[in-house]
Amino acid sequence: MDNELLRIMRARHSVRQYLDKPVPADVREQLDAYAAELNRRGGLHMQVIYDEPSCFNSFMAHYGKFSGCANYIILAGRKAPDLDERCGFTGELLVLKAQELGLNTCWAALTHGKSKAVLHDGEKEVIVIALGYGKTQGNLRKSKTAAEVSDMTDDAPVWYKNGVEAALLAPTAMNQQKFFFTREGNAVTARAGRLGTCLKIDLGIVKCHFELGAGKENFEWRKQQ
Repeated sequence: MDNELLRIMRARHSVRQYLDKPVPADVREQLDAYAAELNRRGGLHMQVIYDEPSCFNSFMAHYGKFSGCANYIILAGRKAPDLDERCGFTGELLVLKAQELGLNTCWAALTHGKSKAVLHDGEKEVIVIALGYGKTQGNLRKSKTAAEVSDMTDDAPVWYKNGVEAALLAPTAMNQQKFFFTREGNAVTARAGRLGTCLKIDLGIVKCHFELGAGKENFEWRKQQ
């Protein structure tokens, strides 16, 4: 696994309290350009909104202990069975880019008000990600083990071990980590949990981390039967 990418994954934690500090123009340009590229790759309508505090200045946002957040990412796209998973996968790529650029983030399913999403016919907003400069860098959270989220064995290939390690660093709703990886040769299946919140979004996020950690040249995804 790329050491710098692993460092970014380890450094990134959910942050809910933000400084009153605008995102500079050069950082916005880099983030917006990457978002546009990801939209093309993922067939989404992801939008980065800046200097708009009302979304996270609501009862639900305060209930979720958000404060000072004036920027956010909207994950949206045309309605489809796999939309939630694609939003998770693609959104996490942008989250990691934001971390690389010195920004902090937090996936927020319900703990925010109305966003400024621009939706075309047939599209829907899936989830919002808070964005900005955090008052802190967040806290390390408790994690499951590789054995709890995969069929890991001592003789598993290095790429598989790296993929599962990266998946364990992925954010999931309420840190539930309800996913499971299985491997047959170089074919990998990722399964979402059956009970919980945002399970398909979480599946996309952890698949993103696994793919980055394992290296997509080393394996192929097998659809869940």
